[in-house]
Parts: sequence; C-alpha cells; structure tokens
Amino acid sequence: MYHEEPSTNPVALVTGASSGIGLAAARELAVRGVTVVCASRAEGAGAEVAERLAHETGGEVRFMPVDLSRPHDAAALAQAFEARFGRLDVLVNNAGAFVNRHVRTEDGFELTFALNHLGPFALTLPLLPLLGRSRGRVITVSSNAALGARLQLDDPHSERRYNGWGAYAWSKLCNQLFTLALARRVDADVVRAYAMHPGFVATAFGHVDGFMGTAVRGAQRLFGRTPERGADTIVWLATEPHPLAEHGAYVVDRRVRAPAPKARDEAAQERLWAISEAALEQVGVRLAEVPVAAPVRRPASV
Repeated sequence: MYHEEPSTNPVALVTGASSGIGLAAARELAVRGVTVVCASRAEGAGAEVAERLAHETGGEVRFMPVDLSRPHDAAALAQAFEARFGRLDVLVNNAGAFVNRHVRTEDGFELTFALNHLGPFALTLPLLPLLGRSRGRVITVSSNAALGARLQLDDPHSERRYNGWGAYAWSKLCNQLFTLALARRVDADVVRAYAMHPGFVATAFGHVDGFMGTAVRGAQRLFGRTPERGADTIVWLATEPHPLAEHGAYVVDRRVRAPAPKARDEAAQERLWAISEAALEQVGVRLAEVPVAAPVRRPASV
C-alpha cells in the first residue's frame, strides 16, 4: 500500500459510491474541493467510476476496494485507509442493499444485516481516532423504512422468518440504533454522528425479480427523486461549516426529525452494540472498546 501526499483538502470516504446517491454525493463533494475516496467491491465498476469522476470534476478522486458484507474486509479497509491517507474528515456509510431472499455471506451472516449494518460498524469504529484528529463527521444512510421495522435483537439474521422488506427495514433501524449509541460514546466536540434518510430515490436499488421489483420500478418512475436530490442532505451534513447541534440526529431534507421510536431505546442500542461486537469477534475481528461517555441529547419531535 502506497502513501498519498498529505492533502490540504478535506478527505471523505464514501462507501457504495459507484452508483446511486453514493455516486451523486461523491461527485458533488469532489466538485466542492473535497478529496473523495470511493469504496466498493473490487469486481464492480468502482475503480472505473472513480477515474471518470476525477476526469469530470477535475478533483481528487480515489478508489479503494472493499466487500462491506465481510466485517474483516471492512476493518481491513479502515487500516489501509489510515496508512494511505492519514486524514479523514467525513465518513459516509452509504453502501447497502435490498435482498429479496435469505442469503448467507461467507461468514454465515444474513446478507442484508451484514452489509447494511455490520459493515458500517466494523468500518466506523477503527476510523474514529483518525476522524477525531479532524473533528470529523460520520454520516450513516438510514431510511424511514425503520419506522415499520421489527426489533429483531433475538433474531438479528432473520433466521426464524425472512421477508426481504422486513430484513431491510430492520437493517435501517440498526443504522439509527448504531448512530445514537455511537453519539453517546463519542464527544460531539471530537466526532459528530448523524443518520439520514435520502427519500424515495429513482436508482437501481430494489430492482429485484418478481412483483416487488416491478412495483419498485413503477413507483420510482412516478414518484422517485433524482440521486442528486437524495444525496443533498449527505453533502450538506458533510460540508456545512457549522455542524448540527444535535449529536446523533436523524436528518431528513436538511431538517432534524425524530428517529424511529424503537431506535430511541437505549437498552436496545446497547444490546445491538454487543451483538455486533460478538458477530465481529466470531470472525476474528476485535475492535478497540469505545466506552459510553455521556447521554445523547434527543432530537426534538417535529
């Protein structure tokens, strides 16, 4: 792994930046002078997309491969990123998927839970010291789908019953639980943590076989917002000179909204954290402990 020359620009790591809102966010950040590191699967189009973005924007855009469904790979990316860049101002946990059938990863985890939650968990924690040096920000893409999610702490991998939408909603609830638990562990003056909802975006997301995929494609054509519109809050949270006062806030269209009611349960937050640590240890990934520091202030209901 080679070392980049120290950048005078802010540096952002954006996962899932090869398409959709991740690509739109990466492009806009590069236009604004941010050095953008796009992270996605090696076998995908990520390297080509990063090269194209650099050409289109004239900015500094790099690519690093990662399979975020494998916690070991996510943790390895964090280590490689620090060695290569030595600076991180913004981490955007964007990569995610909707899976219409129960699929196990190579580690034996349910794919949606592994990719949408365990991957961001394993990537974020080892990057906290690096983020802290820049008073950085962690932005995790969640969804209002969390409002209808079951709290599956006794069945995080959806073994008892599987429904694609249910597994997705559960993973998005995990994003909010994680953000609030992280905000209670990290001082807001060191690192700010946010979760956000991009809205219903017209991308390839959810294009599965069968009725579900057909319904999603039809609804996107009628009601979907552009990826640029979906990425707007990400870019705003990443670049706003004065960060939001609400540490751990859930943000929709640049406004703080109440997170899903089940996400506000501190006991559930702590239990998910313990479940996540245990899952990582199961595959040989041990992360430094991030002790609980203080109660997180609750975003006001609106």
